[in-house]
Amino acid sequence: MIKFDNVSKRYPGGQEALSNLSFTIEKGEMAFITGKSGAGKSTLLKLIMLIEKPSQGQIVVNGLNLRQISSRQIPYHRRQIGVVFQDHQLLFDRTVFDNVALPLQICGYRYSEAQRRVRAALDKVDLLRKEKLNPASLSGGEQQRIGIARALVNRPEIILADEPTGNLDPDLSAEIMNLFGQFNRVGVSLLIASHDLSLIAPLQHRVLTLHHGQLADDQTQRERP
Repeated sequence: MIKFDNVSKRYPGGQEALSNLSFTIEKGEMAFITGKSGAGKSTLLKLIMLIEKPSQGQIVVNGLNLRQISSRQIPYHRRQIGVVFQDHQLLFDRTVFDNVALPLQICGYRYSEAQRRVRAALDKVDLLRKEKLNPASLSGGEQQRIGIARALVNRPEIILADEPTGNLDPDLSAEIMNLFGQFNRVGVSLLIASHDLSLIAPLQHRVLTLHHGQLADDQTQRERP
């Protein structure tokens, strides 16, 4: 569960990225955040990850008030959330397997357990047979699936995705969204930032629209004409 209660974010110099934002994403829900470039989508996701802190208001994630979290708790909080980026953020001096294993290495998992989890994650995104390859040899869509496997490997309850299809063609974009739908059907909560309305419109999920940092619209598929 993710809850924003009257949240604002002002950067030094006075720029207000988010203003009085309130909404709740329920456990097991899949929802989209949309809006034009600069609307506040990426800032919203950074607040959930505690990469940024709000200037005002409360954010609660899985029952934890992020205002009250200590610096020692931040790594634990981040391990509960998988993050998928537009630009993949892969390491091209490592294999596909090693890229996905990185979060587990940071957490100190035994090699045998890490190996099992990595291969399970790669199997879910249909890349198990390519675990020994360098990511640079794979297509853009395959590289994005590596990023998704890395986000899954810790078995998070929540996945955040920031423009995950921004560099992909329509067919690959639909494939990535289908993957997200599969994860949602087994109980993973997803919050996906995307400006691609043509991709979002056919999907049966809630859409929250930001405009200049404010929540301009909050619709479910049932409410749309």
